[in-house]
Amino acid sequence: MPELPEVETVVRTLNKHVIGRTITAVWFDWPKLVKDPLKQSRLVVSKKAVLDFRKNIIGKKIVRAERVAKNILIYLSSDASGRAEADYVMLVHQKMSGHLLLGRWKLVKGAPVALAPKEMVEDSMNGYIRLILYLENGEMIALSDLRRFAKVLFGPTKIIKTLPELLTLGPDALDPKLKPVEFSRRVRSSGRAIKTVLLDPGKIAGIGNIYSDDALWHAQISPSKPANQLTDAEAKNLFLAVRRVLRKAVRLRGTTIGDFRDPYGQPGGYAKERVAYHRHGEACGRCGVLMVRQKIGGRSAHFCPKCQKL
Repeated sequence: MPELPEVETVVRTLNKHVIGRTITAVWFDWPKLVKDPLKQSRLVVSKKAVLDFRKNIIGKKIVRAERVAKNILIYLSSDASGRAEADYVMLVHQKMSGHLLLGRWKLVKGAPVALAPKEMVEDSMNGYIRLILYLENGEMIALSDLRRFAKVLFGPTKIIKTLPELLTLGPDALDPKLKPVEFSRRVRSSGRAIKTVLLDPGKIAGIGNIYSDDALWHAQISPSKPANQLTDAEAKNLFLAVRRVLRKAVRLRGTTIGDFRDPYGQPGGYAKERVAYHRHGEACGRCGVLMVRQKIGGRSAHFCPKCQKL
């Protein structure tokens, strides 16, 4: 699943290339992709949500994009000049295998075929197009999603911004206002394994499986250690490790081990820099002992049994 660095990569690219563009048409082949903001069941297709999406998104001007944890919020203005405040928002959660792309496609027998850039044409992982937003300059924003788990919510800003899934988030892991003391208070308030706590967006938002493993390796903390047993020094070291890992991954445009591609259709560069995630069976980069994998709270944790003793 795209985590904070992958989503941040998408948002920064959108803000660089599509601000001020007007959406002229929309295509999608998977009605369940578009959810009613107030009724989001995967099993229910809201005809009204689909119709509202088709009808109301056309003619909107893109004002800006924002990352909220792992959600992409694209703000849209009904004012053709784009000077008015954004009165609509399209929220995209890429889920397990979704990724937003910038390029050009044509429909051949009702199916999208990539025209450019070459990464869209040559990389099959960019070929599972479920949604296309056509822009007035001929460019397009598309969502590729192999597993069809991604979701799109569209509605007035005041509705989208007050959705419980956004309001219940903890502070963002890269929020400059988040300090070590607050990070420590939040994670140490739980007796669950620290790996599990780091994955809880209600505690700290945006950290996922990849970066929690790597941060815990850098901080030399066992992923199964109860969070409320961390010392002051361990909590501070973990905070610094989380920041360092996430910032490096953002610079490298995320991690690609399976599905993720950046908006240009290219894999992220952090995969080569991983120190723990999916390194089980390999020698620890610090002590040489073989890394191991263990299920913790239903998720796989990868760690060094010597450097990260419980």
